[in-house]
Amino acid sequence: MRRKIVAALAAVTAAFGLAFTAAPAQASTGGTADGDTHAGVAIIVNYTPEGRFRCSAVLISPTVLLTAGHCTAGVVGRTLVSFDSFIAEKNPPSPFPSAADPSVGYTSADLAGRISGTTFTDPDFANAPAKNIPNDVGVVVLDQPVDQPTYPLAALGTLDLAPGDIPKTTVTAVGYGAELAKPASGPQRRVPVSYPLFRRSVDLRLQQVESDYFVTHANVNPGADTGGVCSGDSGGPVFLNGAIVGLVSFGKPDCLALDGMQRVDIPSIQNWLSTFLNPTP
Repeated sequence: MRRKIVAALAAVTAAFGLAFTAAPAQASTGGTADGDTHAGVAIIVNYTPEGRFRCSAVLISPTVLLTAGHCTAGVVGRTLVSFDSFIAEKNPPSPFPSAADPSVGYTSADLAGRISGTTFTDPDFANAPAKNIPNDVGVVVLDQPVDQPTYPLAALGTLDLAPGDIPKTTVTAVGYGAELAKPASGPQRRVPVSYPLFRRSVDLRLQQVESDYFVTHANVNPGADTGGVCSGDSGGPVFLNGAIVGLVSFGKPDCLALDGMQRVDIPSIQNWLSTFLNPTP
């Protein structure tokens, strides 16, 4: 079952269909439209007993998408995958099909003619203390290889930086996260909205690095009115020098300021991923 704590995190996967009348919005991440810059980053859509959700993911081989564990844990049925940079501009309905039977999730018939795959979750995530969410890693194994760019995992220990180098280091997050927008009426505090929906990238400054996660701050440029990663960015890659150092994992519900990322430059994660990248014959 999808962890309850995830519902309180800014990086949680977002159910489709959020209706909201809003003024023109700035990307919640403070980022820009990614276009084809990271064409190997995908949006994934699947079902749990709680409904339909979306996350972001990244190709690490032609058949393996890397994403967050809370994006794969508790999934029923198959997972829909799209590498389209631009998904939708207007409000609901979603451009993606609904499952014929939501209680069993997507079936092969539901996803005929589309890219799809099967989810797996790091077994250590399922037993992790909810307050830390360690090993927040999962994969989607695609039914067929795809012709999209793949990205390397960062070398082990890449983020084992000297304390003075941490705040000097900028990473790039890529995903299909929600924007923030002011409502047409009522309190004018920006809140997450589901549309427009497209792939975007944002530069983030490292603020804290721990043994299994790191924290970033979105305001790379002083005075910039930016947020951070938001709903739908979960599982999206965080790049340093072209390699994946982390995945979007957790943050504040208002999608502002600090964001938590799962490190993937650590042995426990890379050992598990090796079983998919280098399967035993």
